[in-house]
Amino acid sequence: MQIDEQITFRKLEVFLSFIELGNMARVAEALDQSTVSVHRALHSLEEGLRCPLFRRDGRKLIPLAAAYVFAEHARRSVAECTVGIQKAREAAGFGAARLRIGTLYSLTVRTIPRLLIGLKTRRSELDVDLTMGSNRDLLHKLEDGRLDAIVIAVDEAPLHPELLMVPMFTDEILFAAPLHSPYAASRMIDLRDLQDESFVSLSDYFATYRDFSRAFELAGFKPRIAMRVGDIFSLMNLVSGGVGYSLLPGRVADFNPQVQLIPIVKPYVVTQRIALLLPRNRERDPNLLALMAECRMFKRNSSPG
Repeated sequence: MQIDEQITFRKLEVFLSFIELGNMARVAEALDQSTVSVHRALHSLEEGLRCPLFRRDGRKLIPLAAAYVFAEHARRSVAECTVGIQKAREAAGFGAARLRIGTLYSLTVRTIPRLLIGLKTRRSELDVDLTMGSNRDLLHKLEDGRLDAIVIAVDEAPLHPELLMVPMFTDEILFAAPLHSPYAASRMIDLRDLQDESFVSLSDYFATYRDFSRAFELAGFKPRIAMRVGDIFSLMNLVSGGVGYSLLPGRVADFNPQVQLIPIVKPYVVTQRIALLLPRNRERDPNLLALMAECRMFKRNSSPG
């Protein structure tokens, strides 16, 4: 059956409002229309359906049984169309009112707050959900569509072709020791001198553990790891408490005043590249465009944080 051209979604919205409110004046007020427009929409809808929907009682319209039957199906149609419009806009790169961003714990003290302040300046109506986790966990959530964008440490491996990267800054891995340790006066640390020391580290699915291991590979030995933990704050507390030394990115320098970060001699220096990653097919999304612009500005104007 071909749907008559007089049946439109706008008229369905008027019709459903009338079924709910039962009064043309109230419908007109709710939809910001004149009562004449409301009456005309209801009348033309009847004509398009080719069956009566209302009984006239003076100047009043009384819904018939057919109106209630039609309303049930019209309500579902309008709801489905609304969802479809939103999905189509998202697929075409026009953002929703909420953005889901993932990041590393070590970026939450200065880097991410600065990004979010700039993003809210650009798009004040935008709400942001922030998820923190490891590199591996955040990448999985981005690939599964549970996150819209992530700010993480990226390695030298080729980027997945479906992802777009916006570089932000490079951070050097440093030797972490408690204040007043035997190494406190050292200007540089040679990792080969630490073969008898105990270390604490993050779990192996964190980017910082990957760089921790890479530095010791360059030094030619495996460190003795006393304990592994699941977040950077606990790790620094263990270092400050003397449980073991560690290797950490320079951006965490302000996390714990009881921890000293000392540069490593050049043959064993490892760096982290911090970047924004997002799905390539969403690069035209206005929300993500604003986030990318803020990340590029961060790279131009800011030191690591």
